[in-house]
Amino acid sequence: MVSAKKILVIDDEQSIREMVRMALELNDMQCLEAGSASQALPLIIDQRPDMILLDWMMPEVSGLDFLRRLKRDSSTAEIPVIMLTAKTAEDSAVSGLDAGADDYISKPFRPRELVSRINALFRRGGPAGDGHCLQVQGLQLDANAHSVSIDGELVDIPPTEFKLLQFFMSHPERAYSRAQLLDHVWGGNVYIEERTVDVHIRRLRRSLRPGFAQRDYGAFIQTIRGTGYRFSAQLAAG
Repeated sequence: MVSAKKILVIDDEQSIREMVRMALELNDMQCLEAGSASQALPLIIDQRPDMILLDWMMPEVSGLDFLRRLKRDSSTAEIPVIMLTAKTAEDSAVSGLDAGADDYISKPFRPRELVSRINALFRRGGPAGDGHCLQVQGLQLDANAHSVSIDGELVDIPPTEFKLLQFFMSHPERAYSRAQLLDHVWGGNVYIEERTVDVHIRRLRRSLRPGFAQRDYGAFIQTIRGTGYRFSAQLAAG
């Protein structure tokens, strides 16, 4: 029997936590609740949630600062995080994604939309591809092991960036629009803005530029003005 997914919602507004808890329980998920970062830490350590819903504006420690702390700690870095934010400025949402959030949703939100985002994020973190290895020069991706190595050394690639890289390496030399990448990597019927693709592309490029690398593998992912992105080792070498 598959155990229910365990979701930790961190928000200082009790009404928000209650609304989220009802939506999760109606969809056979278990909800943990915390009103602040200090309340959340023991739950994260003891309960090991499968995902965290994190409010941007909180007392004591902001959601953004707490997110950065989680991503610095190897024991919590891989837990998917969706930011809950009343901030509508695009730059604020991008700041959360740059800090390591996997997605964000602006308040007020509909419970169905939140559940859709959660399910989409779990699908992204699932088993990747068909289990084969892909290699382009010194860049190698092993879908079975869910690992990436550069010049023979393992590098840390977050789950969404891993799926992006796998898609690019499986479909080289072809340009894809942001909408097409959302469909192929995130899946259809997902409420994610196209700007989110740009943030994950930036994060992937950074991951492909470790200090020990013999070349800049991030340059393999090229921006095609007016279209989107393309993976091309040939053009990067040229």
